[in-house]
Amino acid sequence: MTLDEVVLDWVLDIRSPELTTVFTVITHTGGGVANFVVALIAVMLLLRASRPADALLVGGAVATGWPVMTAMKNLIDRPRPAEPDRLMDLATWSFPSGHAMMSAVIATTLAVVAIRTWPRGDRRRTAAIVGLGAYTVLVGSSRVYLAAHWSTDVVAGWILGVAWALSWVWLLTWIQGRRGRR
Repeated sequence: MTLDEVVLDWVLDIRSPELTTVFTVITHTGGGVANFVVALIAVMLLLRASRPADALLVGGAVATGWPVMTAMKNLIDRPRPAEPDRLMDLATWSFPSGHAMMSAVIATTLAVVAIRTWPRGDRRRTAAIVGLGAYTVLVGSSRVYLAAHWSTDVVAGWILGVAWALSWVWLLTWIQGRRGRR
């Protein structure tokens, strides 16, 4: 039995109508529309605060992360868990979890903005980072609970999302450094 199967069996054992409702709501907060709206609001607020580099970080990472994730799904074409275990009707491939990846992209970029905004030791910084981390863990966990993804799809989505976001941090930092040397 694989790790994915062990995790799915455990999830099936703990399912309840109440948990299903909770995780269904959580999963919708990490979908494509929700991520787009959160990113758009963050970009607008950052532009209003005269922080174009941070706005570009959030907007660019989210806007480019989605097609990268979609391309990976189509290249790998891993099937989702079978029905009736899967509580959602989905027609796309399973690997990586788009919800996990994109929630990690948004959480990581916003955590970087929080780090740049508040000094170390500031409770707002800590609360933002912990809240964003908890958000992406809950979204990814909801995908496993609903059997929309295998657990390894979710873990891969988190890793890829953080890596994608940090590659944007690196790229923008590199560009700013080059501009500073001119």
